[in-house]
Amino acid sequence: MSGKITRRQLSIYQNTVPETETLANETMEFVYDYRYCIDTTQSISDNMTSDRMLLQIATEGVSKFSSYKNLTVDSILMRSTQEQIVNAALEGKLSTGEFMTIYKNYPSGKLTHTEKICMDWFRYDEEMPSFEWELIDSTVNILGYECHGAKCRFRGREWTVFYTEEIPVMDGPWKLHGLPGLIMKASDENNHYVFECIGINSSGNRPVTIYKVPFNNTDRKGYYDAKNRYDLNPYAYYETTTGGHITVSDEAGNPMLDAYDPMELQFDYIERDWKK
Repeated sequence: MSGKITRRQLSIYQNTVPETETLANETMEFVYDYRYCIDTTQSISDNMTSDRMLLQIATEGVSKFSSYKNLTVDSILMRSTQEQIVNAALEGKLSTGEFMTIYKNYPSGKLTHTEKICMDWFRYDEEMPSFEWELIDSTVNILGYECHGAKCRFRGREWTVFYTEEIPVMDGPWKLHGLPGLIMKASDENNHYVFECIGINSSGNRPVTIYKVPFNNTDRKGYYDAKNRYDLNPYAYYETTTGGHITVSDEAGNPMLDAYDPMELQFDYIERDWKK
């Protein structure tokens, strides 16, 4: 495996939980393993990163897909003193997961994507995407459920999914939906992005919430433009958007003068059409 840096990240720990607004009451929830490749020029198996994601199905057709790890971090922060929070950060217990959160049918008939990029919160709404699913003659067993296959091309990737009619919920991970049963597994043609259901709670009772933060309201392209600027040069993005300064040093403590040079990303986003 190559020792080159494929991406840079800032470790910014939050010490408080933003106020939330309850949107709906949950009726069931599904845990997904979300895996994606951060360097498609190398061995995929050696360059996958992952997070646990939670799909909450709620009343009035609302659903939320968000990081399970971040729910855990929020729980720690809400029940801890400042001293305990500092210790938890030092012990690595406040390491966050994906900040991407997808709401379906919120507002009604819309899909809402919220995400934290560096210190900024972004939000865009779009019409609920439509998928032209093609059923395929393939079945698998996932968590004891018989799942049928389907394919669809969506925003630059061909997705293969497996859904079960035994769970009559026309939803799934990320933005995927529209089949006569829950989508239990989904992957693009190169396995660069994979979602797989690993847990089910058929009597969930968490509220479906959204952070009450000052969102930068944008559109899908505006979101990807900001995300791309951050991924290419996170330290410069931080300084430009906050006015703060970051000194990047190597293991010997010497300043890394090339840390602010833009990187060439070795992966593409889950939606490939964003530049159009």
